[in-house]
Amino acid sequence: MKRHHAIIIFSLGAFFFGLNPLFIKLGFAAGWSLSEINVVQASIAFVVLWIIGLFAIKRHPQAVKKLSFKTILSLMVAGSFTGLTSVLYYGSMQYLPASLAVVLLFQFVWVGVLFEWIIYRRKPSGKILLTVALTLVGVLFAADVFNGGLSEITLIGFLLGIGSAFTYSAFIIVSGRVAVNVPATIRSPIMVTGAALLIFILFPPHLTLNANVLSSGSIWIYAGALALCGLILTPLMFAMSTPHLPASLATILGAVELPVSVVIAYIGLAEYVAPSRWFGVLLILAAIAVGEMRGLWQVILKRKRYVH
Repeated sequence: MKRHHAIIIFSLGAFFFGLNPLFIKLGFAAGWSLSEINVVQASIAFVVLWIIGLFAIKRHPQAVKKLSFKTILSLMVAGSFTGLTSVLYYGSMQYLPASLAVVLLFQFVWVGVLFEWIIYRRKPSGKILLTVALTLVGVLFAADVFNGGLSEITLIGFLLGIGSAFTYSAFIIVSGRVAVNVPATIRSPIMVTGAALLIFILFPPHLTLNANVLSSGSIWIYAGALALCGLILTPLMFAMSTPHLPASLATILGAVELPVSVVIAYIGLAEYVAPSRWFGVLLILAAIAVGEMRGLWQVILKRKRYVH
Protein backbone atom coordinates (compact mmCIF):
# COMPACT_ATOMS: atom_id res chain seq x y z
CA MET A 1 0.00 0.00 0.00
CA LYS A 2 1.31 3.45 -0.93
CA ARG A 3 1.87 5.95 1.87
CA HIS A 4 -0.73 8.45 0.67
CA HIS A 5 -3.33 5.68 0.46
CA ALA A 6 -2.47 4.63 4.02
CA ILE A 7 -2.81 8.24 5.19
CA ILE A 8 -6.28 8.54 3.64
CA ILE A 9 -7.46 5.20 5.07
CA PHE A 10 -6.14 5.95 8.56
CA SER A 11 -7.67 9.44 8.55
CA LEU A 12 -11.03 8.01 7.51
CA GLY A 13 -10.82 5.54 10.39
CA ALA A 14 -10.21 8.39 12.84
CA PHE A 15 -13.08 10.35 11.30
CA PHE A 16 -15.51 7.45 11.72
CA PHE A 17 -14.49 6.98 15.36
CA GLY A 18 -15.20 10.67 15.91
CA LEU A 19 -18.84 10.12 14.90
CA ASN A 20 -19.53 7.78 17.85
CA PRO A 21 -20.68 10.50 20.30
CA LEU A 22 -23.52 11.43 17.96
CA PHE A 23 -24.94 7.92 17.80
CA ILE A 24 -24.53 7.06 21.49
CA LYS A 25 -26.16 10.32 22.60
CA LEU A 26 -29.06 9.77 20.19
CA GLY A 27 -29.37 6.20 21.45
CA PHE A 28 -29.57 7.39 25.06
CA ALA A 29 -32.11 10.05 24.06
CA ALA A 30 -34.24 7.33 22.46
CA GLY A 31 -34.39 5.55 25.83
CA TRP A 32 -31.86 2.77 25.31
CA SER A 33 -29.50 1.83 28.12
CA LEU A 34 -25.71 1.52 28.00
CA SER A 35 -25.96 -2.26 28.38
CA GLU A 36 -28.52 -2.71 25.59
CA ILE A 37 -26.57 -0.56 23.13
CA ASN A 38 -23.25 -2.25 23.91
CA VAL A 39 -24.58 -5.81 23.64
CA VAL A 40 -26.33 -5.19 20.32
CA GLN A 41 -23.31 -3.27 19.02
CA ALA A 42 -20.90 -6.08 19.93
CA SER A 43 -23.20 -8.72 18.40
CA ILE A 44 -23.42 -6.87 15.08
CA ALA A 45 -19.67 -6.26 14.91
CA PHE A 46 -18.92 -9.89 15.82
CA VAL A 47 -21.13 -11.26 13.01
CA VAL A 48 -19.96 -8.80 10.35
CA LEU A 49 -16.23 -9.13 11.09
CA TRP A 50 -16.37 -12.92 11.22
CA ILE A 51 -18.12 -13.04 7.85
CA ILE A 52 -15.25 -10.95 6.49
CA GLY A 53 -12.77 -13.08 8.45
CA LEU A 54 -13.96 -16.39 7.03
CA PHE A 55 -13.40 -15.15 3.48
CA ALA A 56 -9.99 -13.82 4.51
CA ILE A 57 -9.00 -17.15 6.10
CA LYS A 58 -9.92 -18.95 2.89
CA ARG A 59 -7.88 -16.45 0.89
CA HIS A 60 -4.83 -16.45 3.22
CA PRO A 61 -4.55 -20.00 4.63
CA GLN A 62 -0.81 -19.56 5.29
CA ALA A 63 -1.49 -16.58 7.57
CA VAL A 64 -3.63 -18.73 9.84
CA LYS A 65 -0.64 -21.00 10.51
CA LYS A 66 1.15 -18.02 12.10
CA LEU A 67 -1.54 -17.80 14.76
CA SER A 68 -0.49 -19.74 17.81
CA PHE A 69 -2.76 -20.11 20.83
CA LYS A 70 -0.72 -17.43 22.62
CA THR A 71 -1.10 -15.03 19.68
CA ILE A 72 -4.85 -15.57 19.48
CA LEU A 73 -5.16 -15.02 23.23
CA SER A 74 -3.09 -11.82 22.99
CA LEU A 75 -5.31 -10.52 20.18
CA MET A 76 -8.41 -11.27 22.24
CA VAL A 77 -6.92 -9.42 25.21
CA ALA A 78 -6.24 -6.44 22.92
CA GLY A 79 -9.83 -6.64 21.73
CA SER A 80 -11.14 -6.79 25.29
CA PHE A 81 -9.53 -3.38 25.89
CA THR A 82 -11.52 -2.09 22.90
CA GLY A 83 -14.72 -3.45 24.41
CA LEU A 84 -13.92 -1.92 27.80
CA THR A 85 -13.11 1.42 26.15
CA SER A 86 -16.51 1.32 24.49
CA VAL A 87 -18.27 0.69 27.80
CA LEU A 88 -16.36 3.40 29.70
CA TYR A 89 -16.37 6.01 26.92
CA TYR A 90 -20.08 5.63 26.15
CA GLY A 91 -20.84 5.41 29.85
CA SER A 92 -19.12 8.75 30.50
CA MET A 93 -21.49 10.37 28.01
CA GLN A 94 -24.41 9.51 30.26
CA TYR A 95 -23.00 12.00 32.76
CA LEU A 96 -20.94 14.46 30.66
CA PRO A 97 -21.33 16.51 27.48
CA ALA A 98 -19.94 14.58 24.50
CA SER A 99 -17.39 17.34 23.84
CA LEU A 100 -15.97 16.86 27.35
CA ALA A 101 -16.06 13.04 27.29
CA VAL A 102 -13.91 12.92 24.16
CA VAL A 103 -11.38 15.30 25.76
CA LEU A 104 -11.04 12.87 28.68
CA LEU A 105 -10.60 9.96 26.25
CA PHE A 106 -7.74 11.86 24.63
CA GLN A 107 -5.78 11.74 27.85
CA PHE A 108 -4.40 8.52 26.38
CA VAL A 109 -1.62 10.83 25.12
CA TRP A 110 -0.02 11.08 28.57
CA VAL A 111 -1.40 7.77 29.83
CA GLY A 112 0.55 6.05 27.06
CA VAL A 113 3.71 7.82 28.22
CA LEU A 114 3.03 6.63 31.77
CA PHE A 115 2.50 3.04 30.64
CA GLU A 116 5.72 3.06 28.59
CA TRP A 117 7.62 4.41 31.60
CA ILE A 118 6.20 1.79 33.99
CA ILE A 119 6.13 -1.26 31.71
CA TYR A 120 9.14 -0.69 29.43
CA ARG A 121 11.22 1.58 31.70
CA ARG A 122 11.35 4.25 28.98
CA LYS A 123 11.89 7.51 30.79
CA PRO A 124 10.08 10.33 28.95
CA SER A 125 12.24 12.94 27.24
CA GLY A 126 11.89 16.68 27.75
CA LYS A 127 9.86 16.92 24.54
CA ILE A 128 7.44 14.28 25.78
CA LEU A 129 7.07 16.03 29.13
CA LEU A 130 6.28 19.26 27.23
CA THR A 131 3.62 17.36 25.29
CA VAL A 132 2.08 16.08 28.52
CA ALA A 133 2.15 19.55 30.10
CA LEU A 134 0.47 21.15 27.07
CA THR A 135 -2.13 18.37 27.02
CA LEU A 136 -3.01 18.88 30.67
CA VAL A 137 -3.29 22.65 30.22
CA GLY A 138 -5.44 22.00 27.14
CA VAL A 139 -7.71 19.84 29.27
CA LEU A 140 -8.23 22.69 31.74
CA PHE A 141 -9.39 24.96 28.91
CA ALA A 142 -11.37 22.21 27.15
CA ALA A 143 -13.21 21.52 30.41
CA ASP A 144 -13.88 25.28 30.68
CA VAL A 145 -12.49 25.18 34.23
CA PHE A 146 -11.76 28.91 34.28
CA ASN A 147 -15.40 29.78 33.52
CA GLY A 148 -17.13 27.46 35.96
CA GLY A 149 -17.08 24.43 33.66
CA LEU A 150 -16.37 22.14 36.59
CA SER A 151 -20.06 22.31 37.45
CA GLU A 152 -20.71 20.10 34.39
CA ILE A 153 -18.31 17.42 35.61
CA THR A 154 -19.61 14.66 37.83
CA LEU A 155 -17.26 12.32 39.65
CA ILE A 156 -18.59 9.18 37.97
CA GLY A 157 -18.50 10.85 34.56
CA PHE A 158 -14.89 11.89 35.12
CA LEU A 159 -13.85 8.42 36.33
CA LEU A 160 -15.51 6.71 33.36
CA GLY A 161 -13.98 9.18 30.91
CA ILE A 162 -10.45 8.99 32.28
CA GLY A 163 -10.84 5.21 32.56
CA SER A 164 -11.52 5.06 28.82
CA ALA A 165 -8.18 6.85 28.26
CA PHE A 166 -6.36 4.13 30.22
CA THR A 167 -8.07 1.23 28.39
CA TYR A 168 -7.64 2.89 24.98
CA SER A 169 -3.95 3.38 25.67
CA ALA A 170 -3.64 -0.25 26.74
CA PHE A 171 -5.31 -1.31 23.47
CA ILE A 172 -2.82 0.74 21.44
CA ILE A 173 0.18 -0.74 23.28
CA VAL A 174 -0.99 -4.37 23.08
CA SER A 175 -2.43 -4.37 19.54
CA GLY A 176 0.64 -2.66 18.10
CA ARG A 177 2.86 -5.56 19.19
CA VAL A 178 0.79 -8.63 18.35
CA ALA A 179 0.55 -10.49 15.02
CA VAL A 180 1.31 -7.39 12.95
CA ASN A 181 2.27 -9.63 10.00
CA VAL A 182 -1.21 -11.22 9.91
CA PRO A 183 -3.80 -9.58 7.59
CA ALA A 184 -6.10 -7.07 9.29
CA THR A 185 -9.15 -8.97 8.05
CA ILE A 186 -8.03 -11.95 10.15
CA ARG A 187 -6.78 -10.08 13.20
CA SER A 188 -9.89 -7.91 13.54
CA PRO A 189 -12.41 -10.78 13.95
CA ILE A 190 -10.25 -12.30 16.70
CA MET A 191 -9.98 -8.96 18.48
CA VAL A 192 -13.71 -8.29 18.24
CA THR A 193 -14.26 -11.71 19.81
CA GLY A 194 -12.35 -10.50 22.86
CA ALA A 195 -14.34 -7.25 22.86
CA ALA A 196 -17.66 -9.10 22.61
CA LEU A 197 -16.75 -11.55 25.39
CA LEU A 198 -15.82 -8.69 27.72
CA ILE A 199 -19.08 -6.86 26.98
CA PHE A 200 -21.14 -10.05 27.37
CA ILE A 201 -19.51 -10.71 30.75
CA LEU A 202 -20.32 -7.20 31.96
CA PHE A 203 -23.80 -7.23 30.44
CA PRO A 204 -25.05 -10.85 30.07
CA PRO A 205 -27.21 -10.90 26.90
CA HIS A 206 -29.89 -13.13 28.48
CA LEU A 207 -30.40 -10.48 31.17
CA THR A 208 -29.95 -7.45 28.91
CA LEU A 209 -31.96 -8.31 25.83
CA ASN A 210 -35.57 -9.32 25.43
CA ALA A 211 -38.16 -9.50 22.66
CA ASN A 212 -39.08 -5.84 23.03
CA VAL A 213 -35.49 -4.72 22.59
CA LEU A 214 -34.77 -7.00 19.63
CA SER A 215 -38.01 -6.11 17.84
CA SER A 216 -37.32 -2.38 17.91
CA GLY A 217 -35.78 -0.90 14.79
CA SER A 218 -34.45 2.06 16.76
CA ILE A 219 -31.75 0.22 18.68
CA TRP A 220 -30.54 -1.56 15.56
CA ILE A 221 -30.03 1.83 13.90
CA TYR A 222 -28.04 3.41 16.75
CA ALA A 223 -26.15 0.29 17.84
CA GLY A 224 -25.54 -0.61 14.21
CA ALA A 225 -24.05 2.81 13.51
CA LEU A 226 -21.83 2.49 16.60
CA ALA A 227 -20.74 -1.00 15.59
CA LEU A 228 -19.92 0.20 12.08
CA CYS A 229 -17.93 3.26 13.22
CA GLY A 230 -16.43 1.98 16.48
CA LEU A 231 -15.84 -1.75 16.10
CA ILE A 232 -15.80 -2.48 12.36
CA LEU A 233 -14.56 0.33 10.10
CA THR A 234 -12.15 2.08 12.47
CA PRO A 235 -10.26 -1.06 13.67
CA LEU A 236 -10.12 -2.44 10.12
CA MET A 237 -8.85 0.82 8.65
CA PHE A 238 -6.28 1.28 11.41
CA ALA A 239 -5.08 -2.31 11.07
CA MET A 240 -4.79 -1.96 7.27
CA SER A 241 -2.93 1.36 7.29
CA THR A 242 -0.69 1.43 10.39
CA PRO A 243 1.91 -1.06 9.01
CA HIS A 244 2.58 1.49 6.25
CA LEU A 245 2.84 4.57 8.50
CA PRO A 246 5.39 5.72 11.09
CA ALA A 247 3.99 5.79 14.62
CA SER A 248 4.56 9.56 14.78
CA LEU A 249 2.44 10.23 11.70
CA ALA A 250 -0.28 7.81 12.85
CA THR A 251 -0.51 9.61 16.19
CA ILE A 252 -1.03 12.97 14.50
CA LEU A 253 -3.58 11.55 12.04
CA GLY A 254 -5.40 9.82 14.91
CA ALA A 255 -5.95 13.21 16.51
CA VAL A 256 -8.48 13.90 13.74
CA GLU A 257 -11.14 12.22 15.87
CA LEU A 258 -10.90 14.90 18.59
CA PRO A 259 -12.08 17.90 16.51
CA VAL A 260 -14.55 15.69 14.64
CA SER A 261 -16.20 14.64 17.92
CA VAL A 262 -16.32 18.21 19.23
CA VAL A 263 -17.77 19.55 15.96
CA ILE A 264 -20.33 16.71 15.94
CA ALA A 265 -21.31 17.60 19.50
CA TYR A 266 -21.66 21.25 18.49
CA ILE A 267 -23.60 20.71 15.24
CA GLY A 268 -25.31 17.35 15.61
CA LEU A 269 -26.10 17.47 19.33
CA ALA A 270 -26.47 21.25 19.71
CA GLU A 271 -24.05 21.30 22.64
CA TYR A 272 -22.65 24.72 23.50
CA VAL A 273 -18.88 24.72 23.12
CA ALA A 274 -17.39 27.83 24.67
CA PRO A 275 -14.44 29.59 22.93
CA SER A 276 -12.15 28.45 25.75
CA ARG A 277 -13.07 24.83 24.98
CA TRP A 278 -12.17 25.29 21.32
CA PHE A 279 -8.85 26.74 22.47
CA GLY A 280 -8.31 23.72 24.72
CA VAL A 281 -8.97 21.32 21.85
CA LEU A 282 -6.50 23.20 19.64
CA LEU A 283 -3.94 23.15 22.44
CA ILE A 284 -4.27 19.37 22.82
CA LEU A 285 -3.82 18.94 19.05
CA ALA A 286 -0.79 21.24 19.17
CA ALA A 287 0.64 19.18 22.05
CA ILE A 288 0.35 15.99 19.99
CA ALA A 289 1.96 17.72 17.01
CA VAL A 290 4.84 18.99 19.18
CA GLY A 291 5.44 15.52 20.58
CA GLU A 292 5.56 13.91 17.15
CA MET A 293 6.92 16.71 14.96
CA ARG A 294 10.44 15.31 14.72
CA GLY A 295 9.14 11.99 13.43
CA LEU A 296 6.88 13.81 10.97
CA TRP A 297 9.79 15.90 9.62
CA GLN A 298 11.84 12.74 9.20
CA VAL A 299 9.03 11.29 7.08
CA ILE A 300 8.82 14.46 4.97
CA LEU A 301 12.59 14.71 4.44
CA LYS A 302 12.83 11.03 3.57
CA ARG A 303 10.04 11.54 1.05
CA LYS A 304 11.90 14.50 -0.49
CA ARG A 305 15.14 12.52 -0.80
CA TYR A 306 13.21 9.71 -2.49
CA VAL A 307 11.63 12.12 -4.98
CA HIS A 308 14.98 13.69 -5.91
